[in-house]
Amino acid sequence: MDFTERTIESEMIYDGRILKFKIDKVELPNGEIGERELVEHPGGVAVVAVDDEGNILMVEQYRKPYERNLLEIPAGKLDKNEDIEDCGRRELEEETGYIAEKFEYLGECYPSVGYTNEIIRIFLATGLSKTSQNLDDDEFLNVYKLPVREVLDKIMNNELADAKTVMGVMKAVVKLGIVK
Repeated sequence: MDFTERTIESEMIYDGRILKFKIDKVELPNGEIGERELVEHPGGVAVVAVDDEGNILMVEQYRKPYERNLLEIPAGKLDKNEDIEDCGRRELEEETGYIAEKFEYLGECYPSVGYTNEIIRIFLATGLSKTSQNLDDDEFLNVYKLPVREVLDKIMNNELADAKTVMGVMKAVVKLGIVK
């Protein structure tokens, strides 16, 4: 069976600085008509930065939707027409004050497939060197270096539940052969 939903009509509800909200009227696979509330997002890049001692650089910041601080890998929104690796390198340095000699693409993450088209591209960064942090004016965060085992324990204990972080860390540790 073909599950494709054909868009009949699309109404833009909000066109913001980062997000766009729209409602699409669709023809469902059974011929019935349905509505889909959608969030359009320009996408982002996340970086699993692993130092020579096997620590992962993590950032802690307040996340308003959850009303608490969350521990995550460095990440940020893609600027219009920005190369994904350039975005990852920029975000790594801005948020952590580190640059990487090697950047390796690990794949993409769809954080919430039911209502948004956001795609987060994930990189593994190694060969780290300290520079200086350069946060955006509205960005406040702490940087930590955590051993891989501690990060994995936090994931397994649900202390770390951010989708891009979980996926990125899991892919990185397998790729590097750190944890068997």
